[in-house]
Amino acid sequence: MSSRGLLPKPGLRGGFSLSRGHLTALGPLALAAGVGTYVLCRFFSGKSCGKSKVNHAISKDSAKVAHSFDMEDIGTKAVFCRCWRSKKFPYCDGAHTKHNEETGDNVGPLIIKRKGP
Repeated sequence: MSSRGLLPKPGLRGGFSLSRGHLTALGPLALAAGVGTYVLCRFFSGKSCGKSKVNHAISKDSAKVAHSFDMEDIGTKAVFCRCWRSKKFPYCDGAHTKHNEETGDNVGPLIIKRKGP
C-alpha cells in the first residue's frame, strides 16, 4: 500500500487541500485524540479539567451571595445548605443527598444548635 494517497496535497496558494478520503481517515484519529486527552486529564487531576462553579442558580445577578441571621431569630436549631442545590436556599432541603450520589461528594448541611434557654 502506498502512503502517497494518505498525505494531503499541496494547494495552489501554499495551503493544503483535503479530500473526503483524508477527512474520513483523520476523523477517527481526531476523535481518539480528544477522548484520550479528556481521559488523561480526568486521571491526573482527579476531577474535570476545567474549573466548575459551585453555585449554578442562586442569586446569579449578585456579585456575592451572603446571608446574615441573628441568633435570636434562629430559635433552638437551624439547618443551612452547603451544596447550593436546595430549593429553599439558604435552608437545607436534603438536596445534598442526590448531589452526593451523583458526584461521589460528601457535602452535608451546616447545623446550628443553641444550648440551653
